[in-house]
Amino acid sequence: MQRLIIRLCVVFFFVSLSSIALAQSQAEAGTDPLPAAVPVPDTVTMVDLGAHACIPCKMMAPILTELEQEYADRAAILFIDVWQHPGQREKFGIKSIPTQIFFDHMGREIYRHVGFYPKKNIVRVLDRLLKTQDGK
Repeated sequence: MQRLIIRLCVVFFFVSLSSIALAQSQAEAGTDPLPAAVPVPDTVTMVDLGAHACIPCKMMAPILTELEQEYADRAAILFIDVWQHPGQREKFGIKSIPTQIFFDHMGREIYRHVGFYPKKNIVRVLDRLLKTQDGK
């Protein structure tokens, strides 16, 4: 039984290494363009820093798509793959992904969340920032 456990651990180790190598090779391809400016000037901005191959990041993707549509005229919703653009990790001080950073219309970081973030919570932060922008 102990040998079986050791074999399974060795197999898991090598599978993990191959997954990391695949993710790094995808990151080196650098296919996603960076947004022109983060935060977007004069606009409430939410940037999700993650990676296309990260499971919680994949769970965030449909939420970001919905938010892009719902807030199209009011706020900027951005995604940056930090495996493809490693310099962005340092720029934004990313320790874990996904990380969502919210900026007010003046470009000041107002709030940061690490991990999967439900849509209702994102909406709450965005709406609060938009109300502050409008002076309500």
